[in-house]
Formats: sequence, C-alpha cells, structure tokens
Amino acid sequence: MEKLMVKTLFNLDETIAKELFSNVTYPWEVLPKISEFIIELGKSLSEEEYDRCGENVWIAKSAMVAPTAFIQGPAIIGKYAEIRHCAFIRGNAIVGESAVVGNSTELKNVILFNKVQVPHYNYVGDSILGYKSHMGAGAITSNVKSDKTLVIVKNNGKEIETGLKKFGAILADEVEVGCGSVLNPGTIIGEHTNIYPLSMVRGYIPCNCIYKKQGEIIEKQ
Repeated sequence: MEKLMVKTLFNLDETIAKELFSNVTYPWEVLPKISEFIIELGKSLSEEEYDRCGENVWIAKSAMVAPTAFIQGPAIIGKYAEIRHCAFIRGNAIVGESAVVGNSTELKNVILFNKVQVPHYNYVGDSILGYKSHMGAGAITSNVKSDKTLVIVKNNGKEIETGLKKFGAILADEVEVGCGSVLNPGTIIGEHTNIYPLSMVRGYIPCNCIYKKQGEIIEKQ
C-alpha cells in the first residue's frame, strides 16, 4: 500500500503543516490532530507576518480576505492566500500560501497545501488537498458514509480500516477534479491525475491518469 502513503502522495515542503505528517504512515491519520496542531503552531507564528484575529485564528498580513468571509478557529490562513466573498471556514482549517478559497466554498477540518484552488461552490470536509490541486466549480467531498459506519480505504480488493467516521478525500499534488464531481468517503487520488466533470469517485485512483468514469481509467500519454 506504499502508493497510499504520505511520502508517495505529497511534497511536504509545500505546507506549513509538514511537521504534522512526520510521524504518520497514511495521510488520513492526521485528520483528528489538525485542531490541536493549529493551536500550537499558531502560537509560534511571527507577529510581523500574521495577525491573530479572534480565538485561535491566524491570518497572514499578506492574505486577502473578503469582508463577507466567515472564519472560525482554529484556523491558519497562509501568506498571499485569497479568501473570497462568502467563503465559510468552519474551523480546524489550514489554508496554504497562495491558495484560493472561493465564493460560497465551505471548509471544515482540512489541510490545503500551497497554491490549492477551491474557488467556486465547493465543500471540502475532513480532507487533505496537495500542492496545486484544484477542484472545479461545484465539486465536493462526501465525508460521511450513508450508513454511518467507519470509512475504509479500498484498492484492488484490499482494504485499510481508517477508524474514522468522518473522512472525505485525499488529493495528491497537482490533481484536477472536474466540475460537479463527488468524491466519496475514503477517496484517494494520485498525483497529476485528472477527474472528468460530473464524476462519482471512490477508492484509490492511480497517479498520472485520466478518470473518465467508474471502471474507465486511462494512463496519461
């Protein structure tokens, strides 16, 4: 299951949360730890570069935050990030440098690496989005199974129990998710993979591929 490991999916130099991943094997292991990590990291951030806004919310002075955006702590908004009109950040969120959180996008218990874009009507919950990953308009993560059982990651007939009731998706570096797609609980997408618009995705999708529909995945040429 090496392809599902942190070391395979991410360039950890592209997140302020690098230390959080240092003692885990699989990325979803950090999801229950995000809140505590933000609170401790926030205390160490430079007052010359970050403003503390309310309880456990740190916003880089260079970030652009619309006056209509809502940010609940714990949260860290990185340098040069853009939080647009009516963005809704519900807490336990790390927004990376130069990332974009757009109109009516909702975040909850997430890590967005640097230069991630979730710019239009996205819901991202209990998820991790790698460097330069992008979700098209209306693409969302589904983070709870309909039967409310614990999420299991599946790959080629093998299963890994996560022990998590809430777990959305993991996007590796430079993943493109098409408009209107739904990433089901426990979805893992390898780096440089493209997901067609209006897709319903589950399980592990390999790197450097194009996901056209369930059962039709081709390698990039």
